[in-house]
Order: sequence, then C-alpha cells, then structure tokens
Amino acid sequence: MSAPEEVLFDENREAAGRGYFDVGLYRPSPDHRLLAYAVDTAGSEYYNIYLRKLGPAAGPVDSLVSVDNALEWGTDSRTVYYLGLDSTHRAYRLFRHRLGSPQATDQMLYQEDDPSFSLSLSKTRSRRFIVLSISSKTTTEQRLIEAGDPKPALRLWAARRPGIEYYLEHRGREFFVLTNEQAENFRLLRVGTDPGSVPREIIPHCDNVMLEGVDAFKHHLVVYERHQGLKRIRIINLKTDSRHYVEFAEPSYTFWPAGNTQYESRTLRLTYTSFITPAEVFDYHMDRKTRQTLKRQEVLGGYLSGNYRTERIMVPAGGGVQVPVSLVYRTDLFRGDGSNPLLLNGYGAYGASIDPFFSSSRISLLDRGFVYAVAHVRGGGELGRRWYDQGRLLNKQNTFSDFIRCAEWLVEKGYTSPKRLVASGGSAGGLLMGAICNQRPDLFYGVIARVPFVDVINTMMDPTIPLTTAEYEEWGNPAVSEQYQYLRSYSPYDNVKKQEYPNLLITAGLNDPRRSEEHTSELQSPNTI
Repeated sequence: MSAPEEVLFDENREAAGRGYFDVGLYRPSPDHRLLAYAVDTAGSEYYNIYLRKLGPAAGPVDSLVSVDNALEWGTDSRTVYYLGLDSTHRAYRLFRHRLGSPQATDQMLYQEDDPSFSLSLSKTRSRRFIVLSISSKTTTEQRLIEAGDPKPALRLWAARRPGIEYYLEHRGREFFVLTNEQAENFRLLRVGTDPGSVPREIIPHCDNVMLEGVDAFKHHLVVYERHQGLKRIRIINLKTDSRHYVEFAEPSYTFWPAGNTQYESRTLRLTYTSFITPAEVFDYHMDRKTRQTLKRQEVLGGYLSGNYRTERIMVPAGGGVQVPVSLVYRTDLFRGDGSNPLLLNGYGAYGASIDPFFSSSRISLLDRGFVYAVAHVRGGGELGRRWYDQGRLLNKQNTFSDFIRCAEWLVEKGYTSPKRLVASGGSAGGLLMGAICNQRPDLFYGVIARVPFVDVINTMMDPTIPLTTAEYEEWGNPAVSEQYQYLRSYSPYDNVKKQEYPNLLITAGLNDPRRSEEHTSELQSPNTI
C-alpha cells in the first residue's frame, strides 16, 4: 500500500479536445500485462475497444472498431471475446479475436437471429467460464466457454423456454442456478457442472421475497434479496451451511456490490448509501460478521445528516394495493401544511427499482424547503415480480394511476399542494410523465421529462428502430389489435388535447439509440437529483 501510484489510463487527458468522451468497460488481461478499454466519442453507444501494453513499454497493441461495450479475456491473455451490433444496435454476434490479427478475420462463435433477444458477456468469478447470456425481457438462455480452452466451443446449459429465466454462478464442481421456473420471485438451485447432474434446491420460492442476484465465492455464497421493497443480503457459509443477514440500521437505504473480483475472498465489498447518508465503501467480513469502512463520500458545506429526516410510507391505491413512497426533507423547514414545494420522482418499468441514494445536489433543494419523494409504482421491481407484471403490457395504466394516487395522497397529508408539486421522470419514466400530464394536469405545477418515450404507437410500429422488437414483451405489439387499442389509450403523443397543462421541461439526446430502455446507472447515480 506504500508503493507509488501508477496511472494506467487518464480519461481527462484522452478526452482533451473532444466534445464527447465516454469510457465504457476496462479489463486488465489475466497476466496483467495488457489493458482493454472501450471508448465512445459520439454518444451513439457504438464503442471502439483499444488494447494497450502496461508497464515500461506502455503503448497501443490492437483495437476493435464499432462494437458493443462488452469484452472478456481468454486465460492466455492473447484471446478476447466481444459482441457485434446489428443495424438496430442489438448485440447479436459473439466473436473470438486473437491479438494482432485483422478484425475482419475474427471467428464468429454465435449469432442470435431472433430480434427479441440480445447478447451480453461476462466471466465467472472463478475465472473458469465465459458466459454468453441470451435474453429477452422475459426469457433467458446461457452458453458457456471454457476460458482456457485454445479451441473454444459454446456449451448450451439449458435451452430457452418462453417465460423461463435462469442465471448461472460457478464454484468448483458446481453451479448455482437462480431461476423463476415454478417460482415467480425466483428460487436458488445447486447443481454439478457435469451434464445430467440432479439439481438441489437451497433457497425455495417465497411470495414476499424476491431473489435478485447471487455472487459465488470459494467459501461463501452471497444472495441479494428484496423484502417489502428494501434490499438485503443473505450470507451462506458453504462449508457449514450457516446463514445470516447483513444488518443495516436505517429504515430506508440502498447498496451495491463494489468489485469483489477475488474468488478466494472472505470479505464482501459494498457501497452503502441512503437519502441522508453519503455513499460509503466498506468491507464486510463474512465469517466474523464485522465491517470496515474504507471511504466516505465527502460533502462540502458543513452537511449534518441529523438536520434531515427520511420516511418510507405506504399509500393506499385501491383494490388492496399499497404503494411504497420514500421521502426526505429538512426537519426545520418542513411545515406539514401543504406549503412545502415537493419533487416527486417515478419510473415504473422493466422491473427496475429506484432505491434511495444520497445526492449532494439534492441537499441544495432540501435546504430551500423542498420535500423530495420517490413513488415506487407498479411496473418497477420493488415488491417482486408480480409488482412488475401488474405494471406492464395490458396493465400499464396501473403505473400511471399509482403515481397519480401517490401525488394526491401527498397533497392530502399536507406534504405539498398542487401549486407546489413537480413531477420528474426519465426515459420510460418520461412516458409516465407524459401520461400523467394528459390524465391529471391539474395535479402538478410542473413536470420534468428527461429523454421521454412519448410517441408510443409510431415507435412500436417501426421494427427498424433500436429496441422495438425486443420490447413487445414490455409494452405490447401494435400489430395485435387488442394491444394496439390499449397502447393508443395512454400513448402521450396520441392523447394530447385542448386543456391547461403543467409547466414542462423536456430534454432529449442527440445520438442516444435508446428511447425507452431503463437507465439503471442513471437511477442510481449520485449525480442525479
């Protein structure tokens, strides 16, 4: 730790003189002699991947042009696997590249011809397998490559079946399989790596607990769950089968794993935050159940968390439905008589969850008397897969009705008033903004729609637009009469009418190929209000 710092890549220097510069993935080779990194200089999300030597002889050695932001190394540090894009910006081909050879001669290992499916690439923490995930919105298939095989072949784990999702984690001579087969909120299986091995269930399905992910280490299994809208972590000791949960003190919070590349590690590195707690990185010792804080986000200006209060409330939305709402405000500026301005954020699509994270720019709003709130409406994943299913396809109106009801409730309870209430949402959340503008313009003084998806009918009727065919399972296919009529009933562009609308702030992207996909990084970014 006392060694001098060595800068391997300086994004600021590389970006000098450019109007746009985004670094995607960066992957050191297994022998640590090379670095692969992806760059987009137009905002189009077509990346060039560069490979350069590290150390005293640092310099470029190879490149791949106009590819997806995905790459994994073979064990020999001379082979890389990457994904090619089609005309709709769908990752649909897997290639194998040998360093120094022309990109045009790369071996294509797989092509996905179904436009509703796209590819993603990852390597298991054990470093043994490279995993090709083939997925639609509701169905997955995974294929494996031995990372050290000089003549790689794709091994199909289980063929796709409509509506069935499964995800693999490798450890030693076994896989852990997270699947929704006969389990709406997923269950966890353990199965040998040999074909024909009989799976054993280690975590059964639960109606009120969603299993969201698994990390396998040599000695432990880490299971990421969601219960009553909150994330939690279950640790399983794979030698003793003892199990416990990581404790978090606040009633409303979020976290995400930070790296954790070491297969043999007995510590789990996490980033933790809440509406009032700046992000902190800590190591959790999975055997001793202790944590060590490594870094805290610095907040300038004398920030004191005790000046603020966070709440998590349930709003009755009819039919027995209770919609969670997360709130934060400055206690000495909150009056509770409807006079506070309030910014209400929402998303409600793709099963994505908006979790409470700290934002220093949001503190500026709170210090001026604002209340900030997030409505965890149906279509998101906060309350499990059923919550998502109740807000998509022919149930999409629930997303809009939930948001409107949350806004009404906040007014009724004195958190704000219609003349002081502003709604905000981006991308698919921008669709939500368009719908509430049409359906209840009197309820909001202002609406912020960031890169909104509002021309639903025309967009979904054009299969040449990126993401359209892949999202029939989310929004519906206008070629089907019943689905067309339903889309037409709420499509913001098609329902504009002569009425008084709220004040609108609308933003758009110049080269953004995504027009309705979820922005997970945007939802969790500490730079987002």
